[in-house]
Amino acid sequence: MSGLRNIPPMDELLEAEAVQQQLQRFNRGFVIANLKQAVADIRQELRVSGQESSREDLGLRIVTRLDRLLWQTSRGTLQKVINATGVVLHTNLGRAPLCKRALAYLQDMGRDYNNLEYDLESGERGSRYHHVEELLIKLTGAEAGLVVNNNAAAVLLGLNTLAQGCEVIVSRGQLIEIGGAFRIPEVMKQSGAKLVEVGTTNRTYISDYANAINENTALLFAAHTSNYKVIGFSAEAQLDELVDLGKARQIPVMQDLGSGILADLSEWGLKEEPTVQESVRSGADIITFSGDKLLGGPQAGIMVGRGSYVERMKKNQLTRALRVDKMSIAALEGTLLEYLCGDPLENIPVLKMLTTTSVDLAARAEALKQALQGQLQNGEVVAIHTASTDDRVGGGAYPTYQLPGFAVQLVFSENRLESVVRRLRAMEPALVTRIKDNSMHISVRTLNPGDETLLIELLAAACGPKDAED
Repeated sequence: MSGLRNIPPMDELLEAEAVQQQLQRFNRGFVIANLKQAVADIRQELRVSGQESSREDLGLRIVTRLDRLLWQTSRGTLQKVINATGVVLHTNLGRAPLCKRALAYLQDMGRDYNNLEYDLESGERGSRYHHVEELLIKLTGAEAGLVVNNNAAAVLLGLNTLAQGCEVIVSRGQLIEIGGAFRIPEVMKQSGAKLVEVGTTNRTYISDYANAINENTALLFAAHTSNYKVIGFSAEAQLDELVDLGKARQIPVMQDLGSGILADLSEWGLKEEPTVQESVRSGADIITFSGDKLLGGPQAGIMVGRGSYVERMKKNQLTRALRVDKMSIAALEGTLLEYLCGDPLENIPVLKMLTTTSVDLAARAEALKQALQGQLQNGEVVAIHTASTDDRVGGGAYPTYQLPGFAVQLVFSENRLESVVRRLRAMEPALVTRIKDNSMHISVRTLNPGDETLLIELLAAACGPKDAED
């Protein structure tokens, strides 16, 4: 087969100008490995097709395939996604975007050496937790704080430290499961604590806890049901009732807040989530919550509460296995500093998105609609409207609350919607939208600054000429 005989040898391909340019960008071994793969791919195609090709044509095909392979294998798989779904804390899209202060702090601490575990005053070893503990104390009013790698780890550490081998009393209505099959009963089993269920699924009273206490009871546990609501004929013991019972019986109270929030958003209709400060004032001994949800920071499990209990957790061997690294601490410290001395409602993206007014959202949607009308005039898009929509907080918070929002609605010609959605997911950056009423809805609430410009370019490209697969 002459096509196979015309494949240029490796040394000739390496001398090609296009390959030499790639050798300037990447290390030689990486380019050669991908060049060999490109040659193997073209050789296989020739065997299947039986096509006759000239040496020059095959050289161009190999170089083109090399360029594609280098692009695919050198860019990584984690990439920017424009979130136009209206779900603020979208778990699949990385939850909370970080604020500028956190990003700058993260870059500085990641680029250079730092005093992660070094006391600059004494010249001796320090604690990595010191960098965020004082901030947590100031912001929440708690006696002490500790940070591990996520909230599930915080719950596990608290239970293992305070109740290993002993009983923990929990309401049946709070035996929750969150994403990823994280279940309170299973975490309790892993911690070595013994679960004691009280009450019923829909009604639990403080007397149920009191009647279950015995000499082996080590902890009263409350889980805030942030990702679902029990409505109708229901009752649940309040946190302050548990605290009073715990004090009377000398048993600590631990609360898993789940999302956890430091800012009061009741002015914007978000009243169902208790703030961390409220839980601290209620007297709970240990409170756990997430860093990358309503707080608006990096993934972390944050624990605040009584100093004596936090100190015991710091000495637990599990803490070493669950500890956070310098990058998480830097991003969390930057976020907490924004709360302490900055303008969190304006500068922390999650809070900014949640508190943007309907008037502002409507204006943004109208501006985006007009910009898209000027770009999408090729027949793919039949109509462009602005539409009111119901956005979501996400991240397991405010499960029954819908945020009144605005979106740009794109109506496509017949059978074109799915192919455009597929194209947008394949682009870089990718664009993820909401599909509703057989049309595309672009919620403006969850667009970051600068996303509108990129979004217009992506849609213009995705709504271009139909490709073969369509």
